Amino acid sequence: MSTEHVDVLVIGAGLAGIGAACRLRTEHPGRSVAVLESRERSGGTWDLFKYPGIRSDSDMFTFGFHWRPWPGDTALADGPLILDYLRTVAHEYGVDELIRYRHRVTTASWDSETARWTVTADHDGEPVTITTDFLWGCSGYYDYEQGYAPTFPGQDDFAGDVVHPQHWPDDLDHTGKRVVVIGSGATAITLVPAMATTAEHVTMLQRSPTYVMSRSGRDPLAKLLRRLPQRLSYPVVRWANILTAIGFYQLSQRRPALVKRMIRDQTAKQLPEGVDVDEHFKPVYDPWDQRVCFVPDGDLFRALRRGDASIVTDTIETFTPTGIRLTSGEELEADIVVTATGLRLLPFGGVDLVVDGVPVELSETMAYKALMLSGVPNFAYTIGYTNASWTLKADLVADYVCRVLRHLDETGTTTVVAVKDPSVGEQPFLDFKAGYVLRSLDVLPKQGDRAPWLLKQNYVTDLRTIRRGVVADGVLTFTGGTSAGKPPAASRVQPRR
Repeated sequence: MSTEHVDVLVIGAGLAGIGAACRLRTEHPGRSVAVLESRERSGGTWDLFKYPGIRSDSDMFTFGFHWRPWPGDTALADGPLILDYLRTVAHEYGVDELIRYRHRVTTASWDSETARWTVTADHDGEPVTITTDFLWGCSGYYDYEQGYAPTFPGQDDFAGDVVHPQHWPDDLDHTGKRVVVIGSGATAITLVPAMATTAEHVTMLQRSPTYVMSRSGRDPLAKLLRRLPQRLSYPVVRWANILTAIGFYQLSQRRPALVKRMIRDQTAKQLPEGVDVDEHFKPVYDPWDQRVCFVPDGDLFRALRRGDASIVTDTIETFTPTGIRLTSGEELEADIVVTATGLRLLPFGGVDLVVDGVPVELSETMAYKALMLSGVPNFAYTIGYTNASWTLKADLVADYVCRVLRHLDETGTTTVVAVKDPSVGEQPFLDFKAGYVLRSLDVLPKQGDRAPWLLKQNYVTDLRTIRRGVVADGVLTFTGGTSAGKPPAASRVQPRR
């Protein structure tokens, strides 16, 4: 039986994978494309997570694709709205027809003689092999199978339910129950107000505080411009959000003390009497050393003011049959404990990359423009920003890959690879102090100390270097002759509506 071949193979049918396939359909309609998805449904994160209140913590005008406007004026949308948007876009561009479900990619082996990848996937227990000219990893960077869930002392003695947000039971009913949510990140501050509406009481138990800021659930500028055609209003609202986010991040980096005061003042005004702002909302790190959490219309603070929820900053001594005993001696009674303790990273979906028979050690590679790896030919990956919307970077990567493919066509070459300069110094792949990142830095690629090996985490800068910069920059090497069957240049296709 002959092995199937496609021109471009995309791994993952979440936000990044759907966006990548849409751009390929539009910019390279002559190329064959397939999308391999390990799960049974598309949507990635937004299909996987089912916990109460799941929502984006990035504004939807930058979380939506730049080429497919986010409808309406909702600023921080919930999971079902986002999932509907992604699947609608996939249908409009015919990408839903390209997705092959229950295909978990295990290995990808590059052969320089044929200038092709041989990709092996597990499909319902059976191996499937596909060859491709270009491999594009769009599976994100965390483990879809399991989150980070440390085992606490005495946990087996607890008589109630212990659940992790990544595996939320369909039949879990928290109505009238006492709930303790362990954690202080975006998941925890989403869960607390959502569960507090029907639970007897919800306690957020955190070891250390996080910066939390309130923002309007509906975008004021989008509301103001809603009578304008979307083709006019969307770019304005989008750029307003982009520049606001960049400005806030830059101010945080340059004047952290000022931003700390700003956040503290806003938080203090929203807390009920008796809740100590410095004890519960004053992190030891500077803003954006870890991600700042945004809550729509101050829902977390409203739950605290109503008394439906409370916050405790302490450490766990042990679980008990009826709850959790803290190091301070206080006991929190609970029927349900939610361990919102974070993610586990799984670089590039756990795919084993091999180049000409030699396994690729990710920690020995260097990231080129945070979208390719040194020494790994015809391979790109999509990982979003840590300080802004994931989609801003995903869009840039998609544009760049389309440009690289066009350059291969125009020059009659078949292979592109980033060649590392030995004089470039090494830095951590992600300059971010979140626990899930710090736990995995030793298995991630390195970043360089200067461009194009260094990511600025600045969308405006990356617009210039990624979307508009010269492709043949002397760092990317293009080789090989024109291969048979390479698609000719073709006009762009329009999405179906």
